[in-house]
Amino acid sequence: MPAETRIITRRLHERPDDSWTIDGAVADGAYNVFRDVLQANDVPNGQEQVKLSGLRGRGGAGFPAATKWSFLPPDSFPRYLVVNCDEGEPSTFKDRMLVERDPHQLVEGIAISAFAVQCNLAFVYIRGEFALGYERLTQAIADAHARGFLGQNIFGSGYDLDIIVHRGAGAYICGEETALLESLEGERGMPRIRPPFPAIAGLYAKPTVINNVETLSTVPHIMSMGGEEYGKLGVNRSTGTRLFSVSGHVNKPGNYEVELGMTFRELIFDIAGGIRNNGKVKFFIPGGASSQWLTGSDEHLDAPLDMDYVQQTFGVMLGSGAVMVYDETTDPLLVAWRLAKFFSHESCGKCTPCREGTGWIEKILYRMSHGLGRPEDLDLLFDVGDNISPGVMNAPFVQTTICPLGPSSVACIASLHKYFKDEVTERILRDAGVTA
Repeated sequence: MPAETRIITRRLHERPDDSWTIDGAVADGAYNVFRDVLQANDVPNGQEQVKLSGLRGRGGAGFPAATKWSFLPPDSFPRYLVVNCDEGEPSTFKDRMLVERDPHQLVEGIAISAFAVQCNLAFVYIRGEFALGYERLTQAIADAHARGFLGQNIFGSGYDLDIIVHRGAGAYICGEETALLESLEGERGMPRIRPPFPAIAGLYAKPTVINNVETLSTVPHIMSMGGEEYGKLGVNRSTGTRLFSVSGHVNKPGNYEVELGMTFRELIFDIAGGIRNNGKVKFFIPGGASSQWLTGSDEHLDAPLDMDYVQQTFGVMLGSGAVMVYDETTDPLLVAWRLAKFFSHESCGKCTPCREGTGWIEKILYRMSHGLGRPEDLDLLFDVGDNISPGVMNAPFVQTTICPLGPSSVACIASLHKYFKDEVTERILRDAGVTA
């Protein structure tokens, strides 16, 4: 039976009582890799090992981490490393677990990465609701300073590094990297038009690398194992392990670290315990609320956890790593409405298609899901969605907004159209009193 492959979650499982403390982490080997990196004093090696590993961003976009680092212009200083710990995607809770239960792993990953990109100041933008995570992370940074793992002349190497933790105020849009930078600078969290990209003009208009918590937590293990060895895990260009937040109608919801390449069926049934009451999968969302859906068909359940395969074959994404599973008792219209309501509420209002369109999508789906639907509503819904994201029903699509929030709100519409059009149409006609 398939099992977890615990790399970044090993410590928190093996030391459940003290994994977040400096004593527990150091006893388990924390900061040893960072010490070795500084003693070797080989700056290019960090980027080279991450490149060899094939590590791709774990925040949602799946962009190669080493490639993002390489965009920094040479000899342009100061430069900054920013950690995205906003994690506002519905049903995604992996980064929260990492900062609460193993913050020193993150701190070490930040330190190694900062040295690799020649940065002396890093920022962690953490979701304001993560009270325990904030408390443990700030304590971890203070303890690391006290032990000489951060600060001035670390390990006598001449390298200096400080980490600042900044609490957000709960805005989903601040998970988008340029909106995060705006918020970090004290402005209203709204996405920036690109170019310039953050690597050229990011925080305080200086070159900036922005990485997700899980991405940076993986770096110490890549340096310890070696990039080539880590790259042997996984499948194709989806290398390594990945944390998946499995929720919904499964018997054992939770965070699971598995080697990429495992199938959705294995993740849902073997790892997460299968469907409640011995039920069947009606549909599932494979990569957070922003992704289009997949169904309980053999073709979908037997698809591998491979970022490129699911995108090219089904037009969906692994995204934030949230797998939301729904059994046959679920009303897909009601799920679509709840997702649309979230995106409507979280739109920052900067782009007209998103500001206006998400609101109308929510209103139409509310009407349809509460027995007030009209025969023309389905076409109206598709029309509104097409104005936000032309062609979204048949990817690749065109984005009319600065950031992906607008198109994300259309993902549920495209899914209804692909897999539940007949069911929705029949229901609307029945609610409207129209007989065939």
